[in-house]
Amino acid sequence: MNLFRLDASITPGASASAELADIAEAQWTAANPGTTVTRRHLGTDALPADAWTLAVTAGFTPAEERTPAQVEALALGATLAAELRDADAAILAVPLYNYGVSQHFKTWVDLAIAGASPTDPLLQGTPTALVTTLGGGYGPGAPREGWDHSTPYLRRVLADIWQADLTVIKRELTLADTTPGMEGLRDIAREHHSAAVATARRFGARTLAA
Repeated sequence: MNLFRLDASITPGASASAELADIAEAQWTAANPGTTVTRRHLGTDALPADAWTLAVTAGFTPAEERTPAQVEALALGATLAAELRDADAAILAVPLYNYGVSQHFKTWVDLAIAGASPTDPLLQGTPTALVTTLGGGYGPGAPREGWDHSTPYLRRVLADIWQADLTVIKRELTLADTTPGMEGLRDIAREHHSAAVATARRFGARTLAA
């Protein structure tokens, strides 16, 4: 059994998303002995920023006329798509940055689509945990309600395009403990944390038939 794990935090040593992903991974590997884990960390090993452009333009270029860079980009896209297609389960740890997904995560999505097709359900029926963490609060009644432009996009890609069996593990207010002015939100932040940990454990406890 193959578990695919992707991390997108740019601060891996202090990552709230990695903490939750670690819990889900540990629970999963304990519940499913013999699991191998395929890892990709976009925060520490970013993909080339121009790879998506090269892969897309290569698709409109006759094979014999493609540049070495285009060939390499196409191969990278195919590799990313295969990592998803070959997964029996997946955990994706994707923090919110600047109210959306980071450019290095978006590059990964675009390249994986280029390596397959825009409608290829790369995670069809695959148990998939989306771990997403947000420094502030974006829920109903919050001053920035509706400013989370990351989670809807992630749901669209993972559940609607790639057709994953999706579990969302979402934790807001991760900055409450360290940010002046957010002291009054710390109790709510702890509730968010506890709920996210519980969801991560429930996801990880799932078992798949051999």
